[in-house]
Amino acid sequence: MADAAAPPKRGPFRRFFYRGLEVHKLLDLSHAELMKLFHARARRRFVRGHVDMRLLARLRKAKKECPADEKPAVIKTHLRNMIIVPEMVAAQVGVYNGQHFVQVEIKPNMIGHYLGEFAITYKPCRHGRAGVGADTKFIPLK
Repeated sequence: MADAAAPPKRGPFRRFFYRGLEVHKLLDLSHAELMKLFHARARRRFVRGHVDMRLLARLRKAKKECPADEKPAVIKTHLRNMIIVPEMVAAQVGVYNGQHFVQVEIKPNMIGHYLGEFAITYKPCRHGRAGVGADTKFIPLK
């Protein structure tokens, strides 16, 4: 009976690796070293300067201003094509999907992806029975 009262034992915390490096080591890398780890499309965007650094600055500010052990404030953006970098991990971003802002908490396994991948722009079709008033009888051709 003593075993039933004890809380279940949790498994070990799973560490995340991006291309063989942990998140805290990714933060220590220089910009050039980090670019070597990204895929070709992301490298091209960063090299040519097609990255909005204002969003990163706003995320840094929100992280700095939040109290310890709390989530930072949500930063709203229309930049669906922004590539997620290690500096953005643990931030809260409101990504615009065409109608409203979808709140996304950035996790380590999102590094290298685009913000737009996590804010779906359409309502998925739900297949089921016909609704009220729908003609469900099969009418054969004569």
